[in-house]
Amino acid sequence: MSGRPTILSPTASPDAVELAAILAEGEPPGAYNGLIGTHLVRWQPDYAEVTLILGPQHMNRAGVPHGGVIASLLDSACGYAGNYCADPERARYCVTLSLTIGFIGQTRGRQLTARGRVMGGGRKIFMVTGEVSDEHGALIASAQGTFRYRGGSEDPAGQSRR
Repeated sequence: MSGRPTILSPTASPDAVELAAILAEGEPPGAYNGLIGTHLVRWQPDYAEVTLILGPQHMNRAGVPHGGVIASLLDSACGYAGNYCADPERARYCVTLSLTIGFIGQTRGRQLTARGRVMGGGRKIFMVTGEVSDEHGALIASAQGTFRYRGGSEDPAGQSRR
């Protein structure tokens, strides 16, 4: 993996897609996501993928990924799914209102991928589904979330990055 996210917009010209790729490549993770080591690898309108290479710091006492790590992956992917903005000079932001997670299985792999998909919503609130799987395709967890755009982020054009 190159570390560069794949940004796709079905209606965008190649120049706009390249601009969005530059935006995501330069999109620094928040301090917490940087601490745990997540990477935004795919980002497009209403969809995002976030990955994590598991290390000993991500495990619980039983030697399996901590539920909080999985919840963090889901929260990130679901939030990014609703925050896509193609303009590298602008951004969108949201807060999580609720996130319900069902833990389904354990991973035997080293890499987790969380996928978030916007299912609907209005001008300020959006609903997302998410799932986490490992590199072998095993489903680890699923989620449903409700997010609220922060002031100024309701418009898909986003707001100035300041």
